[in-house]
Amino acid sequence: MKRYLVQKTAVATSTDTLDWSKAEVLKDFEFVWEHRLAPKTEFRALHDDRHFYFRFDCQDDDLVLADGPSVKERAVNSDRVEIFFTTDMDLKPYYCLEMTPRGDALAYSARFHRKMDWDWTCDGLEVHGSIQKNQYWVAGRVPMATLGKLGVLHGREIFAGLYRAEYRHQPDGTIHAGWMPWINPQTEKPDFHVPSSFGVLELAED
Repeated sequence: MKRYLVQKTAVATSTDTLDWSKAEVLKDFEFVWEHRLAPKTEFRALHDDRHFYFRFDCQDDDLVLADGPSVKERAVNSDRVEIFFTTDMDLKPYYCLEMTPRGDALAYSARFHRKMDWDWTCDGLEVHGSIQKNQYWVAGRVPMATLGKLGVLHGREIFAGLYRAEYRHQPDGTIHAGWMPWINPQTEKPDFHVPSSFGVLELAED
């Protein structure tokens, strides 16, 4: 399994006060189901005794942002980044965060395969985003207590999937959805909701 080291940081009051230069930079996001040059996508994560912090930085020359009355409608039809956590590699259950550049955060739980509970909420989740010309970033944090309560924190390891949904306007007015996982799950069709798309986030010690 691929691994990413989450560096330890001093206790922070918010994601804005973090020194993200201390985080490892993960760039392993590719279009694995189509032949297309992948735009720059970077993931960073840090942790302290209270929170798990994350940040995605994405280049996007054709930003697609949907409107709608619900977070679900806005998120699933927009460019976005995603983090999944699971209690075990059977994905029974797993927890999903799908987050847009506007800071919309669709949180839901599920059981393999794609048995979603849309009423689930992630206690203490904070997410915000920013759009700047041809790029955007999304940052947030989840309390360590929440990860422990969910059963996804195994000692210093978290089984997790990291993804980007990259949408693009087509000449005929339709929207093309491109899927960029951290780990190629080796599925015939695009699917993030499988054990083979997960890796390990390892929390560094002091």
